[in-house]
Amino acid sequence: MKTNNNMNHGGKLKPEYKEIWAKYIVKYIKEYEKRGIKINYITIQNEPNAKQIWESCLYNAQEEADIALNYVIPNLRINNLDTKVLIWDHNKERLYLRAEEIFNKDKYNLISGIGYHYYTGDHFENISLVRQKYKDKIIIHTEGCTGFSINRKRRQIPNAEIYAHDIIGDLNAGANGYIDWNILLDFKGGPNHVYNYCNAPIMANFFGNNYKKNASYYYIGHFSKFIEKGAKRIGYSNFTNKIEVTAFENPNGKIVLVILNSSENSENFTIVLNEKVYSDKIEKHSILTYII
Repeated sequence: MKTNNNMNHGGKLKPEYKEIWAKYIVKYIKEYEKRGIKINYITIQNEPNAKQIWESCLYNAQEEADIALNYVIPNLRINNLDTKVLIWDHNKERLYLRAEEIFNKDKYNLISGIGYHYYTGDHFENISLVRQKYKDKIIIHTEGCTGFSINRKRRQIPNAEIYAHDIIGDLNAGANGYIDWNILLDFKGGPNHVYNYCNAPIMANFFGNNYKKNASYYYIGHFSKFIEKGAKRIGYSNFTNKIEVTAFENPNGKIVLVILNSSENSENFTIVLNEKVYSDKIEKHSILTYII
């Protein structure tokens, strides 16, 4: 079905297979529904700009928009599926450019949003630009991990701080959500058929009953356990770049404040909310969540 006649190493989808491929995606979603798993979002292709040694297929913006609008979305609707389609699903530094290439015409309103990965750096400005210009679009971090090696697996706090820094920056820039890749792996960092092993918040022995929760599991929890679905990010003012902050108001009116200190020193700070003042201290290399 691809121009290079290989599942791996890039290549493009041959034009005569666009309809068949769209129907295959629909069948995939429906088979999961039969098993009680509803798929709310899909992307057209993982990393459509990368010729990978594993399964990959290249799409430029025009090609991605074409298959989404003329094949995948029509087939979803014919089958009464409300699964939403996101574009891009690749690194942040080209997020705004891809959005500009696809979201700049009214007919692209059928596409619900855009996904991105974090492997090439912060690029929080790209998220902010997309949020400012395309206010009705969903923006989701769809893949990110800290990597895995004999050296890095012992760096639990630095690995966890990578997650927290990225989540705070993404949410403050206007992202709607953040998905880890992957939440659970075996102790080798797999299974992975190309040996691209990764660290994970939870690592387990799949043939036994032992597992461990890494520091990243608890750092992610400072966001996922307290910022509820439907929460709104609210304004804040931070007195120093030594600590990182994000603030949300939950649907029940409670305010969630997450504070990260990745530095080598503890920091004193004061929370001021209207007329109320509260002073506290955050230790070095730690994270705090307040519910107000």
